Amino acid sequence: MVERFKTFDDYKVYNYDFAGRPLVIETGKIAGLANGAALIKYGETTVLATATASAAPREGIDFLPLSVDYDEKMYAVGKIPGGFLKREGKPSEKAILTSRVIDRPVRPLFPKDLRNDVSLLLTVMSVDPDCSPEITAMIGASVALSISDIPWNGPIGGVFMGLVDGKPVINPTAEQRKQSTLELTVAASEKKVVMIEAGAKEVSDEDMYNAIMIAHEEIKKLVAFINGIVAEIGKPKFAYPSGDLDHDMFDEIFDYVEKDVMEALDTDDKNVRDAKMQPIMDDIVAKYEEKYPDIKVVLPELIYKIQKKIVRRWLLVDKKRVDGRRMDEIRPLAAEVGVIPRVHGSGLFTRGQTQVLTIATLGTLSDAQKLEGLDEEDSKRYMHHYNMPGYSTGEAKALRSPGRREIGHGALAERSLIPVLPSEEEFPYAIRLVSEVVSSNGSTSQGSVCGSTLALMDAGVPIKAPVAGISCGLITAEDGSFDTMIDIQGLEDFYGDMDFKVAGTHKGITSIQMDLKIDGLTPEIIKQALESTHKGRDEIIDKILLAAIPAPRAEVSPYAPKMTVMHIDPEKIRIVIGKGGETIQKITAETGVKIDIEDDGTVCIAAVNGEAAAKAKAIIDAIVFEPEVGATYEGTVTRIIPIGAFVEYAPGKEGLVHISKLQNKRTEKVEDVCNVGDTVRVKFLGTDEKGRQNLSMKDAD
Repeated sequence: MVERFKTFDDYKVYNYDFAGRPLVIETGKIAGLANGAALIKYGETTVLATATASAAPREGIDFLPLSVDYDEKMYAVGKIPGGFLKREGKPSEKAILTSRVIDRPVRPLFPKDLRNDVSLLLTVMSVDPDCSPEITAMIGASVALSISDIPWNGPIGGVFMGLVDGKPVINPTAEQRKQSTLELTVAASEKKVVMIEAGAKEVSDEDMYNAIMIAHEEIKKLVAFINGIVAEIGKPKFAYPSGDLDHDMFDEIFDYVEKDVMEALDTDDKNVRDAKMQPIMDDIVAKYEEKYPDIKVVLPELIYKIQKKIVRRWLLVDKKRVDGRRMDEIRPLAAEVGVIPRVHGSGLFTRGQTQVLTIATLGTLSDAQKLEGLDEEDSKRYMHHYNMPGYSTGEAKALRSPGRREIGHGALAERSLIPVLPSEEEFPYAIRLVSEVVSSNGSTSQGSVCGSTLALMDAGVPIKAPVAGISCGLITAEDGSFDTMIDIQGLEDFYGDMDFKVAGTHKGITSIQMDLKIDGLTPEIIKQALESTHKGRDEIIDKILLAAIPAPRAEVSPYAPKMTVMHIDPEKIRIVIGKGGETIQKITAETGVKIDIEDDGTVCIAAVNGEAAAKAKAIIDAIVFEPEVGATYEGTVTRIIPIGAFVEYAPGKEGLVHISKLQNKRTEKVEDVCNVGDTVRVKFLGTDEKGRQNLSMKDAD
């Protein structure tokens, strides 16, 4: 006898109305061996969220070993993966970016001294285009962690905000997202905002702030719903051995080196600071190695906390910055264009010891990147890549493929520039920017935004307005007081509480990314950060970027392809391509151009010079040419038969001049009037029922 499938005694279903669509959370049925698991359904979007922690802490580390993976399954949208293996491979760029968006609000809410491995896996199993899988996964991460026994100070909630016809929309549908001027993701706890990620079409500070506040109000209700689930089925959090430093050891060593470290940090030169710190670290090891045998192991964390205590005290109490600037003062700025010869455009942007060199390359539309993922978008013509080699921070390390940070910074710069790029019709090029960070001391991502504006303008890309990016830092006290600082450098990023990056034009914001190390931001902090970054980017645009290059160059580089765009009847595409591509290959061989043809009949001709493009266009014009009845054309006799002569009156267009139409008198023999190779004038009489084109020489006269 076959045993019947057991019922799930712990199976629970929770329902919530989330922005007008059903949110269903199922627990106790799937993934029972994880510390916490939930199946999240938003509309018909389904995500399996699991949170798992190791039983023991990892030894020899001074950080939380947390991994967050957003796993896209192609079956979620009814697709079979491409390639030879026909299975999902490495995560897409979109999946990596989503993992980062979920990681940022989750990570600060873990205990600072937890050293157990924690894994969050968010598997997308089905996608409803109207219900964001990214937001569903973020909610799933919060639920899985909250109901688990893993120590975590949640829950949080997340929403996606749009701006349609000037009005904020919570979790817009796919159709509304197409019309929206804002793509804003907000994560928050019950009391504070913990993450902001935005792309916008020059949205004002006021509209952005209002959208964030509306998002938080919606999240508060969602968090209350999750808290209800936790109250019913949440597990007690497990105890763990603290991975924090010995407090007595820290206090003793801090008192010993405090004055020396203060002197070492009091400089705007990173190299000088590092050089002064090295003998201090050597002295600590020499003096305390016998008393504290593991001093070499804990030294990096010890130095980090000593520097952090001093820098935070300077900022909070003395209102003093490491490099002596005022809280609202930007580091020295410089900009150049045309730095690299022969490339299509280049821009070098310098802010303090941070330098970014961005290179622009223009290509044909066929160079656009093909995308395979869960979104409806299948290609993009603008690509931005960010590289940060070891030498930029003075480190000797081998070159590696880009990590999540590099991919994230490239995507942020890409998102910042998209709103000001010309349309495909205005500028029929694929565009690739590569930002090479050649020196780094804080805010390289926003430096790459500024360098990208320079490179685009130098390449002759007619952008609508220059874009600048700048970051705002934060320092908070235990009593709730705070202060913000503009243009944070490396130490202020490491030891401060926030990196609030904003890019935009004079008119408005084009992107936001917020990294946070505390449990959230109040509305007052957000408003102050938006105001200070707006002033900062205005200063950079007016005094630096436009001083280097007042407007985009009138023409693209002589080394860039010259683009000619024409439109043909889509029914004629097969004629231009020819059997097996024979016709189009002949055109490219004859003219040296590159030709791309879209399904709507748009033809893009890329050539090294205008003459070649004009020649190719003329050939295509002739191929798709439709003769007009009654019009006269000049052609060449191609062959002769007893009843008449065939004349090619346009490339690929041939018609018959009947012997009776050769001249105004009776003709006994065709050769009496014309021979193969003769140039003659003919009149187009039309096409007969068999598709034959009839011409007349006598009527042409």
